Amino acid sequence: MLLAHLSDPHLTTGPLAGGPAAGLHAALGRLLGLPTRPDAAVITGDLTDHGDPDEYHQLTELLTGIPLPVYLAAGNHDDRDALLDAFAETTHLAGGDQAHYAVDLPGATLIVLDSLLPGQGAGRLGTDQLAWLDTELSQRPEIPALIAVHHPPVPVGIPFLDGIRLLDADALADVVGAHPHVVRVLCGHVHRTINAPFAGTLITTAPSTYRQCALDMTTPGTMGYLDEPTSFLLHQLTDTTNGTCITHTVPVTGAAATQFTLRPAEQDKPPGTGRSTVVRRTCSPAG
Repeated sequence: MLLAHLSDPHLTTGPLAGGPAAGLHAALGRLLGLPTRPDAAVITGDLTDHGDPDEYHQLTELLTGIPLPVYLAAGNHDDRDALLDAFAETTHLAGGDQAHYAVDLPGATLIVLDSLLPGQGAGRLGTDQLAWLDTELSQRPEIPALIAVHHPPVPVGIPFLDGIRLLDADALADVVGAHPHVVRVLCGHVHRTINAPFAGTLITTAPSTYRQCALDMTTPGTMGYLDEPTSFLLHQLTDTTNGTCITHTVPVTGAAATQFTLRPAEQDKPPGTGRSTVVRRTCSPAG
């Protein structure tokens, strides 16, 4: 099973809209041009820069016709209601009810969490969502599980980001630690690729499809974003019995064969309808 992991496109409108849109478009083209096409993709938050409905409309246009499911997580730059409204008719987000949901992929379970805390840079899951996560992870303990959440639950060594990470990380660790079939926790927010141990598994943050965070490890540090080369991650489950997961970095900027042209028959497909998947609707409010 192959799962592409993109993050932080920060789509916007107006004079600055071209760069973020071109970045996501190039990443999707690179993804679709791979010799082995992924079974699905996940984008771990900050889908838009301001959470504006017009920005989400731009996202729907970029995803229209993509011949594989693309699952979306909310980030601190997003607006939960606008996101749900934009994708209410698709399987991206639990039928438009809430922004956390579980998906049965071939040989794996993908659980997308909602760490958006309106008005704040940091994130929180809340007790209700964590209880739901514990229940979902108990459903298929024999199948490897991947958890996608925007905010990383561990310090990443960049001070300004460490101050706005997941606030209830210890509670998430308690849940994840009780389920050894969790093979990865997939995060965004950092705009860089970082790996760190967490609750018996591994945290992996994906780079941005637009700009990367300055690697400033000084204290207090500065917040800055650079036009460094972009990429995305490809998580490969090679042994679903033992939960062996290998993560590849796929360059986008400057890479050969980055473009893929949709076939005419695929042009009118709504986003995320290229493969058959099952989305289990959730029944608890986001924390």
